[in-house]
Amino acid sequence: MSDAAEILFERRGAIGLVTLNRPKALNALTLGMIRLFDPQLRAWNADPEVKAVVIRGAGEKAFCAGGDVVSLYEAGKAAKEGRGDTAPVRAFFSEEYVLNRLIKRLSKPYVALIDGISMGGGVGLSVHGSHRIVTERTLFAMPETGIGLYPDVGGTYFLPRLPGQVGIWLGLTGDRLKAADMLAIGAADAFVPSGSIDALIEGLAAGVPADEAVATHRGEAGEAAVTALRAEVDRCYGFDSVEAIIKALEAEGTEWAARQIATLRRVSPTSLKVTLAALRRGGKLDFEACMVQELRLSLACLAGDDFYEGIRAVLVDKDKNPKWKPADLADVGPSDVERHFAEPAGGDLVFRD
Repeated sequence: MSDAAEILFERRGAIGLVTLNRPKALNALTLGMIRLFDPQLRAWNADPEVKAVVIRGAGEKAFCAGGDVVSLYEAGKAAKEGRGDTAPVRAFFSEEYVLNRLIKRLSKPYVALIDGISMGGGVGLSVHGSHRIVTERTLFAMPETGIGLYPDVGGTYFLPRLPGQVGIWLGLTGDRLKAADMLAIGAADAFVPSGSIDALIEGLAAGVPADEAVATHRGEAGEAAVTALRAEVDRCYGFDSVEAIIKALEAEGTEWAARQIATLRRVSPTSLKVTLAALRRGGKLDFEACMVQELRLSLACLAGDDFYEGIRAVLVDKDKNPKWKPADLADVGPSDVERHFAEPAGGDLVFRD
């Protein structure tokens, strides 16, 4: 399939409509898609006749289930084995982060129709927009610690800014949220039933202002399960070490806390410590500084071992039994974490505009 077919652009009345068009791959984001989307988004942003940009995913399962991590796995592995360099890896992350910033800074409404799975890179294409629309099919997660990464695509900026310790919890565990949960924590703006999405698009295309169009089709998302967890989340995830968080969860003694501990024991110990440090730092940084930090972190992760082991276990061999190095939290020292925050050999991420 050509890059042109993987992402579709349409001028429909007053809107620019983007369709992520890899339904069999749950609309996972490729470098080719990023390279087509960025200039198109800039052109629409500069066009006074385009009143809003609308983005959706093809098919009924996913908005976008993440970045094309298998391609990153292959490129990074080739570089580690001397069969290539890290240029494709750096290109993917840096160009993705520039696109995330463009969405964040867009001068007109950016309406993300999060109808289905939205994880990782899909969160980066939606959560920074002005109008984040969820449906009864929405499923949100940042599950990167399970593949030896950390929540990037601006995750180090938006997660620490969620209420209380919710962002720390979500970033460390990759726990999943539904539409009502996202609304309750401010990670989404409105619920629209999936059956009303086409009508919403048509209203926007007809020139109805985004706020008004969304209000017309707004529905009720129901009860948010996350609300009942808030006190426990804040009690347990307010610490600056993963070990202290686990100790607090052990003290809770609830079924939920036991499940949390099981998750934290299963994912990459290095990723947990790097993620916690990145989220605490990101809460004090502006968006651009977070993105600079994220390129450092991503390149450092792909220079290590756990990303390759995580992808192998989850997506290649699919044995779901990763062998992390190191395997225990106690063996991940401060210097192991700190090296992820060092300026990379090729220099830091630079924004051209």
